[in-house]
Amino acid sequence: MKVIQWETASTREQYGKTLVELGEENPKIVVLGGDLNVSTFTHLFGKAFPGRFFDFGAAEQNMISAAAGLAAAGKIPFCSTFAVFGTGRAFDQIRLGVAQPSLNVKLVCTHAGLLTGEDGISAQSIEDLALMLSLPTMTVITPSDAEETALAVRAAADLKGPVYIRLFRPATPMVHRGSCEFELGKAEALKDGTDVGILACGSMVSTALEAANLLANEDISAAVLNIHTLHPIDDGAIARIARATGALVTAEEHYVHGGLGSLVASVVGNACPVPIETVGVRQYAESGKAEQLLEKYGLTASHVADAARRAIARK
Repeated sequence: MKVIQWETASTREQYGKTLVELGEENPKIVVLGGDLNVSTFTHLFGKAFPGRFFDFGAAEQNMISAAAGLAAAGKIPFCSTFAVFGTGRAFDQIRLGVAQPSLNVKLVCTHAGLLTGEDGISAQSIEDLALMLSLPTMTVITPSDAEETALAVRAAADLKGPVYIRLFRPATPMVHRGSCEFELGKAEALKDGTDVGILACGSMVSTALEAANLLANEDISAAVLNIHTLHPIDDGAIARIARATGALVTAEEHYVHGGLGSLVASVVGNACPVPIETVGVRQYAESGKAEQLLEKYGLTASHVADAARRAIARK
């Protein structure tokens, strides 16, 4: 069995670099930070464009409200902090001030999920996708790697309306190496298969490909679909892979309720009911190295492969 050898790159660093490029191209781009500008790499924009960069300190609610005002005045504000603060602490301001009037605010949060690791349970945002998906006007994106992050940030800048993008603390595997074709609302087929379909988002996309590699050693043919846009979700692609394989697995580094698994179950239940197994976070975790947490809480390639076997057995 051939083991996949990954190169890695930082999604949050790529975000910061892409912001600088956008700032050079469009004077309407402004950036707001919540006291974590080095960690989110928005300090790169602040250095390049100090007059268009605003640091609000640990006051995320104020940051979102100011962004709403800037958007109403014709600017394109990008707001950044850690996911747990940006989506949780500021949810009321996002709901009332951004989502309901559908203002052109871009919320890009880093340090999402269990990959926050040693920062501990209070910083591990496992509910952020559920919160953002509860807002009807919010486009929700969780890129799989740095290359896709750059394209997602550019797409967000071009799209009129609120957008949430979810990024990670550590460098993550480069699923794409100059091959990414990103289109909002369109899932990306990474591997064909006939026995089971693995639908993944964010950091779990590389894990899904590793799981498919494990299954191939057992002559199990697994398709892999990258669901980078959770809202609007690609209903057609999900229904097609359900019909083609007859069994599905969802994989996300997020609470199993309210995220990718719930979305896929809703689509498949209406269009093409098949067995579904969900791989995701099922409880609050603890402080630890990212790889230790992924193993303990069931988010490795072996766990995804086990879920695929269970789904196939239920056909």
